[in-house]
Amino acid sequence: MDSKNTTFEDALNLIINNYVTLHPQNMFVIIKGNKLAEWEIVFANEIATAFFGSTLLNCNAALFMGEFWSLITKEIDKMENQSISKTYIPIFIDNSPNLFEMELLSVEMSSEKMYVIELRPQMQLMDEQIKRMEFEQKYNSVIDHNLDPLLTIDPTYRIAHANPAVHKAFGYKMQELRGRTIADLIMDDQTDLFNHFLKMAFNGESIEIEDIRFFHKKGQYMQTYLKTVPVTVNNEVIEVHLILRDTSSHHKNSERLLFLSYHDQLTGLWNRRALKEHFVEDAEEAKRTNEKLSFIYIDLDRFKTINDSIGRNGADEILKMIAERLKTACPNTTKLYRNGGDEYIITFRDSCIVKTEKLAQRILSDFTKPFYFNHQEYFISCSIGISVYPDDGFVLEDLLQKTEKAVMYVKDQGRSHYRFFKEDMNASFTNTALLESHLRRAIEFDELEIHYQPQVNLKTGLIDSFEALLRWNNRKFGFVSPADFIPLAEESDLILSIGNWVLEGVCKQLKEWQDKEFRPVRIAVNISPKQFRTSDFAEKTGVLIQKHGIHPSSFEVEITETALMHMNDTLATLKKLKDIGVTISVDDFGTGYSSLSYLKQYPIDIIKIDRSFIKDIEMDQKNEAIAKTIINLAHNLGMEVIAEGVEKDLQAQILKEADCHKAQGFLFSRPVPAGVIVQKYFN
Repeated sequence: MDSKNTTFEDALNLIINNYVTLHPQNMFVIIKGNKLAEWEIVFANEIATAFFGSTLLNCNAALFMGEFWSLITKEIDKMENQSISKTYIPIFIDNSPNLFEMELLSVEMSSEKMYVIELRPQMQLMDEQIKRMEFEQKYNSVIDHNLDPLLTIDPTYRIAHANPAVHKAFGYKMQELRGRTIADLIMDDQTDLFNHFLKMAFNGESIEIEDIRFFHKKGQYMQTYLKTVPVTVNNEVIEVHLILRDTSSHHKNSERLLFLSYHDQLTGLWNRRALKEHFVEDAEEAKRTNEKLSFIYIDLDRFKTINDSIGRNGADEILKMIAERLKTACPNTTKLYRNGGDEYIITFRDSCIVKTEKLAQRILSDFTKPFYFNHQEYFISCSIGISVYPDDGFVLEDLLQKTEKAVMYVKDQGRSHYRFFKEDMNASFTNTALLESHLRRAIEFDELEIHYQPQVNLKTGLIDSFEALLRWNNRKFGFVSPADFIPLAEESDLILSIGNWVLEGVCKQLKEWQDKEFRPVRIAVNISPKQFRTSDFAEKTGVLIQKHGIHPSSFEVEITETALMHMNDTLATLKKLKDIGVTISVDDFGTGYSSLSYLKQYPIDIIKIDRSFIKDIEMDQKNEAIAKTIINLAHNLGMEVIAEGVEKDLQAQILKEADCHKAQGFLFSRPVPAGVIVQKYFN
C-alpha cells in the first residue's frame, strides 16, 4: 500500500475500504501524528464514536479516547519494527470494565504514519469459543458413546485416541494404546493387507474390510470387521476413524477355552501346558541351529508372609505386578510362564551363559524395587535356578527338576541370588512324602542338632550373642537342607514339636555354659509364627527358663514380622515374655508386613536387617540407603540392630560406619556346633 504519489485522502479511503468496511461489526479508529507531535484522529466509525461518546474528528486522540489512550501508546511503543500488534485491553465505562481484543496496524502512506486501531469485543470471542467447544463436545460424544470400538489413527498409523468400547472389546485402556502403531494389534500375516487398507483410507476413501484378526490384550485374536471414516480438514485427511465390530461371537466360547487351556487365568501368562508344547518346537530349533536353550526358574522368597499380611486377593494383585515386571525384563527371544503359586519360568532361546546371567541379574535388580498395594510398599526377593538344554538333559521334566534343585541350593545359601545347576546338587531331596515320614522320626532317632552362628560387635569385635539354627543329619539321606525340611515342618505342623525341642535344647546349652562360668552370652531362637500363636507359648517359655535356671535375658525370642500381625494376641504374648525378662527380636526386618506401627506398640529389643538388603550393599546404593535407614530407625527407637548375611569386608565396613551394632554372616563364621563355639570363643 506504500506510495509516495498517493494523496492523504486517497490513502485514508484505501485503508477504510481494506479494513473498516470488511468488519463493520467492530470499532475502528485511525490516528496520525500532527506537527505538534500529537496524535490526532482522522477517522472513527459509527460504532467507535457511539462507544466513546464523541463525534469530533481531527481532535486530539488522547481527549477522544480518555484513559484508554495510555494503553494504546504503550502498545505503539512496544511495536518497534513490527507492523501488527494484538492484545487484550480493558476499557472502563461508568466504572464497569469491558474487555476488548485490540489489533494495531501500522501504515505508512503519502509520507504519513498512521495507525489503524481495531477493537473487537471479547464477548464475541467467547461466543465463538463456546460454539467451538460445543461442537468439539458433540464430536467427541459421537466417538466416545459409540457402542462400537473406535480407534483414531494419525497419518503415521499411530493410535491417537480410543473410545471406551475399545477397552470393553479388546482389554486395552486409552493410555495403553496412545502412540502405539496400529499394526501392533494385527496378526503378522495380515500386516500388508491392512497397510494397503489404511493407505486407501488416508487417500480419502471410506472403505470396509472383513476378517481382520485383532489381538486382545490377553493374547487371543478376534475376527473383526473394519470400516474407515476419513476426517478431512482443508481437503486434507488429517486422521482416520477406524470402526471395529467383533464378528467372531460364534467362536467366542471355543476361543476362550483354548486361551485358558494355554494361559494362566490370574496373570495371563503362558501356563505349564503351553510350556510342554513349546518345548517340543524350541528344542527342535535349538538342535537344528546348535544353540542353547536356558530354563530360568524364579521362586519368590517367603511369599507366604505377603499372603498372611494382605490376604489372598492382595497377594494375587502382587503376583500380577510381578508378572508385568518380568515381562519388561524379558528379551524377545524368551517366553514367560507362570508355573503356579509363586513360581515363574522363563525359556531363553539362542542363549549362552553370559546372556542368561545378564537376564538373571536384571531380574534380581528389578526385584529390589518395591511393589505397591493399597498405598503401601512391599519388598519381595526371589531365588533363581537355571538349567540348560541340552547340557543338563533332553527331557523337559528333567530340566525343570534341575532348575528346582538349583533354586533350593540358592535358598539354602541365603536366597535372592541365582545358580546354574551342577551335578553335586543332585544330593537335594525331592520325595516330599518320604521326607516328611523321616522328619517325623528325626527327634526319636536323635538326628537333629543345633548349630550356633556368632553375632559380632562391629565396634569391639567381641562376641556375646549367637543365633541358634537347626540342622538335620538323616540316617539314610545324610544332611538335608533347612530349605527342604523347614517349610515341610511348617506345612505339616511338625514345627510345633520340633520348635519345642529346639527351645529345650537352647535352654540346656545356656545352663551348661552358665554352670561352667563362661562369660555371659545370649542365644536367639527362631520361633515359627504357628508356634508363637499358640495360646500358651509365653507360659511354656517361662517354665523352661525356670526349669533350667538360666538368666531370662540370655534367652532371645526371634520372631518374624508375620507373627506380629494379630495386634491383641501378639501384644499380650510379648508382654508376658517381657515380664519373664526374655529378650525379643524381629527377624528379616523390612521384608514382611510393611508397617512400622508395631515398633512403637510392641516391646521389641532388637531389629535384624534382612540379608536381602545387605547383599551387594557395597555396590547397590538403594540397599545401602535402606540398611542405613533401618539402623537410624533402631537407634531412634532405642533398639539394638543386627545385620544378617554379611559376607564381605566392605559390607562390614559400611555397616560399622553407619553405627550398626552387630553383624552375622559367612564373613565371620558359618553356623557351627556347640563344641566349636566353646573351643573358639570361650577358651
